[in-house]
Amino acid sequence: MRSPAHGFADDEQTRRLLRSRPPRQALAWAAVRLGGRVVSARALHGGMSSAVHLITVERSGGEREQAVLRRYVRPDPAEPDPAACEARALRLAEAADVPTPALLAVDPDGTRAGVPALLMTRLPGRVDWWPSDLDRWLDRLAGLLPRIHGTALPPGVTMPRFAPYRQDSYRPPGWARYPRVWERAVEISRGSAPDLPAVLLHRDFHPGNVLWCRGRVSGLVDWLGACAGPAPADVAHCRVNLLAMGIEVTERFTVSWERVAGTAYHPWGDVVTIVGFLDDLRDDWGSERLLVEDMLARAVTELRG
Repeated sequence: MRSPAHGFADDEQTRRLLRSRPPRQALAWAAVRLGGRVVSARALHGGMSSAVHLITVERSGGEREQAVLRRYVRPDPAEPDPAACEARALRLAEAADVPTPALLAVDPDGTRAGVPALLMTRLPGRVDWWPSDLDRWLDRLAGLLPRIHGTALPPGVTMPRFAPYRQDSYRPPGWARYPRVWERAVEISRGSAPDLPAVLLHRDFHPGNVLWCRGRVSGLVDWLGACAGPAPADVAHCRVNLLAMGIEVTERFTVSWERVAGTAYHPWGDVVTIVGFLDDLRDDWGSERLLVEDMLARAVTELRG
């Protein structure tokens, strides 16, 4: 789920951790792997789990190359090997029919870079949360998912299986209007997934991870959570993040996905996604919380039927 400011919306200490120039050790590792001298390192906006910088190196002949350096400076017990996981995911994503960064180097345990880190190619474009042509934007956003989900899972490669994000507490939020709905949703999320094919999931698919250039998708980034599971898990993650733009936009996105995927959306996706955000939602979280609860109530009702 995105933060209100789409990255770096945290306290000053966290902003310094994510935005400050990478330490010499990390830049030296990047220089060796890219074969040049680092002449600039600019912080890129993104999520809150890692520090992401655009690195420019200059080689002996004067030519310059740019790459993205991602350092996992905030340890997460839920992701004990983040650099190795994302490196594996980027290799898998190469087979997907979507523009993705190419892996250049990885330091899985931080021996060289100081913390787990990876280098990847830079993709053109920028994030666009407020498009001028909303219908076209939604169609192209939704059209990415069947291309990801249609990627063949390579035989013999061990992939994580989709599971809802674990929460510290599964109690309904204090502001909940329908606590029984939340209780039932938790039961559903802990039950069996619907009998749907396991496909390649991005796992964090939403507009904050999609790059655009001249109205077209130029990249899909942040593949750390890639796993195998039912397609509605990706659709739901995007649906919840689109609620900031209104429920009408969320439903239009879903209709676009159903049209291009050739199948109906399964409300199980909403339930496991929203339950997976419970710890974040427990705080007041803003006016969107009621839209989230309404979405959950509709999904639980549909699953009962």
